[in-house]
Amino acid sequence: MTTKNTTQKVNSNLKLEPKISVQGKVVHYKNSKQTLLDCLESADVEVHYHCRDGFCGACRVKLVEGDINYPMGEPLAYVGEKEILPCCCIPITDITILIDE
Repeated sequence: MTTKNTTQKVNSNLKLEPKISVQGKVVHYKNSKQTLLDCLESADVEVHYHCRDGFCGACRVKLVEGDINYPMGEPLAYVGEKEILPCCCIPITDITILIDE
């Protein structure tokens, strides 16, 4: 798992449409202006959340494979090893995530 913090790196690394594998679905990340959480919601993938700003950590999911970026900087909420907060990150490669139900 890799997280990157600079917009310049994101723009040069972002595939045209990274694929998100989650809960047996493949979701295409088409809008680089939206967060991973916004993308998942628009594809009817349920993720529990509260703040959308990386403060609470309620949306925490496991990143199984791939790379993401926190364009606004690292979240303030605790994030364990191989965990990400979709409310404030974007995929920069194809990713696979697990959501606790």
